Amino acid sequence: MTARAEPERPPVERPPPLERVAAIDVGSNSIRLSVAEYDPATGLKVLDEIKDQPRLASGIAATGRLDPAGMARAIEILQRMREIAERRGVQRLRAVATAAVREAENAREFLDRVRREVGIRLEIVDGDTEAALSYRSVAHHFPLAGTRAIVADIGGGSLELIGAVNGLVELTGSLPLGAVRLTETVLRGEEPLPAEIAVLRKRIRKQFKKAWPWRAWTGALLFGSGGTFTNLGRMIRARRGGDPGEPVHGEVVTAAEVERLLEWLATKSTEERAQVPGLSPQRADIILAGLAVTAELLGKVETRSVTVSAFGLREGLLLEMVGDGAGRPADPLRAMREFVDRCQGDRRHVEQVRLLALALFDRLRSAVQADPDERYLLEAASLLHDVGQVVSYRRHHHHSYQLILHAERPSFASRDRNLVALVSRYHRRKGPSKKHPEFAAIPPGDRAIVRRLAGLLRIADGLDRGHASAVARVTTRLTEDHLSIRIEPKAPGTDLSLEAWGASRKADVLEKVLGRRVVISVAGGK
Repeated sequence: MTARAEPERPPVERPPPLERVAAIDVGSNSIRLSVAEYDPATGLKVLDEIKDQPRLASGIAATGRLDPAGMARAIEILQRMREIAERRGVQRLRAVATAAVREAENAREFLDRVRREVGIRLEIVDGDTEAALSYRSVAHHFPLAGTRAIVADIGGGSLELIGAVNGLVELTGSLPLGAVRLTETVLRGEEPLPAEIAVLRKRIRKQFKKAWPWRAWTGALLFGSGGTFTNLGRMIRARRGGDPGEPVHGEVVTAAEVERLLEWLATKSTEERAQVPGLSPQRADIILAGLAVTAELLGKVETRSVTVSAFGLREGLLLEMVGDGAGRPADPLRAMREFVDRCQGDRRHVEQVRLLALALFDRLRSAVQADPDERYLLEAASLLHDVGQVVSYRRHHHHSYQLILHAERPSFASRDRNLVALVSRYHRRKGPSKKHPEFAAIPPGDRAIVRRLAGLLRIADGLDRGHASAVARVTTRLTEDHLSIRIEPKAPGTDLSLEAWGASRKADVLEKVLGRRVVISVAGGK
């Protein structure tokens, strides 16, 4: 019996392994490591982070030199971080030092010791580069096109500022207003009194006076990066009754909240501040200086709030390492769609709901008094509203709320995540109500956003009640007493009575928003 030769099988093509990169930021107060994986299709994904606080800048304002004990602590921390990077399979690592090392007379001694004892080449970056890296991180996470924006990064030794118009950097600056520096040089007492805070703020104002052409930046959007701002966000979250352990990226803190918090913390001892919810105990002694800089900056820009960025120099460094390809993915909704797939969602249905909801938004935006920026929130909720079905169909709107609220990906700013989760939660059954704690907890303006977007989402979801994507087009007509929504089929002769019925049953929320009756009709009468 003759054996037959097996047909030659083509080799299995395996995707190349993803590159792992790491960035270390040797700051005046803290040293931080970020390890990330880079996928050209989806960008950077952080795998590990670690930080420690050797207070490298301690005493430098008086002596001009890095303290030997601080250097020893920093080298020990860097050795541990290098080991973590190696175990994580990092292929490229970049480490940079900022204000403390930049200004120290014995900086070369420290760099040589790091290279010799740790095996890492530590670069000193100037103030402009430091600011640009922080800006790159913020620009990666927030839409800055069409705006004037200032990014502030308060470190231990300096304040880095960068101003951008329509996403283009126009001004950068570095001022000796770091939290450690100001604490050591101005707030010398163990328990700073209000008089010392007043002296500190006067000094900050003097530094600001000639630093920038502030008048041109009046009313600009202000973003804060660094430990002062993330701790500020967590403390304010706790004071509002929220969980300070939740991510604070995108948290908006008003100028009034900063002033009240600074005044309150100034009445407490360092030990008492260390117990304040949301404040890292290691930052209890320097937080007053950081908040004083924040308060004066808000006043100088004459803006009402600051938005917290949980990412900063390290992520900017990672983005620079992998190149421009790590910018926003070509499909900004990709992470949401992948999340829907992981939750075993009906992609055909949610894509149809997305198209219908956006069509309704574009036609009714003025009528429901929505801002253009709310379109993205509605689009996100349209894609994610059914993810809770992976838990169970019953009460899946509640499950969707929880899944969106706690999902690592997709990534949202803190406020946006909560709004998208709430809009999704109200896509079925009862609409928004102050009887629901999660809805009652948000500000009145945000409650109005949830009502109008949920009203539009409910209609769009009803218009695909059979998950058949049968509706091709919607037109609207608004009168003094009603809103008429006319739907047209994709295929001639298609019966759209189920879709009309589904939308009519869920029109109650939009009717309350508009103060008008909503009437659904089908082109051709079917």
